Amino acid sequence: MTGPRGFASWEELYEKDTIERLPWYWPALDPDLEAALARHGIASGSVLDQGTGPGTQAIALAERGFTVTAADVSPAALAYAARKAAERGVQVSFVQDDVLASRLVGPFDAVFDRGCFHVLAPEQRGGYVETMHRLLAPSGWLFVKTFSHHQPGQQGPHRFSPKDLRRSFGVRFDVVEILDTVYQGQLDPYPKALLATLRRKG
Repeated sequence: MTGPRGFASWEELYEKDTIERLPWYWPALDPDLEAALARHGIASGSVLDQGTGPGTQAIALAERGFTVTAADVSPAALAYAARKAAERGVQVSFVQDDVLASRLVGPFDAVFDRGCFHVLAPEQRGGYVETMHRLLAPSGWLFVKTFSHHQPGQQGPHRFSPKDLRRSFGVRFDVVEILDTVYQGQLDPYPKALLATLRRKG
């Protein structure tokens, strides 16, 4: 999987940039995920943090008592995340993995994706959906945060509308809700975003 504009790969990005200054870096649990977990009564179980990057979400979930696997294509990102988890004294299973050719097995009770799906090319999205369906337990939860079609400009990841997300996921997942929100991170103002809450069919 190629990296964002200006970088040949995610590995190059995480090796050369200061991780805490990356646009998507957020040190705490994503507020929208935290609210969704509370809203749907999800307080335990096995979780995959898909595209974990600096590992902040995986660490925060582990601190809340979840059993967490965190996957990313970048060894540099995983090394950073593992150091941070050790500093915080939490157990996370960090795995190098490409979601487009995933070797993960599952099943997971929930998957959180804070920015992986929206950087995929259109022709890669169907494979992603199939992978998430395979990895989740029956009726498992999938939380996907993406840039919103309300975000102006062209820079950064793809912008999705609720209709786009329903079209992408609707065959394999029940769409529970899609909420307008923002993408917390290092940008000012925060970009406009969507949080989709989905449940695996079958």
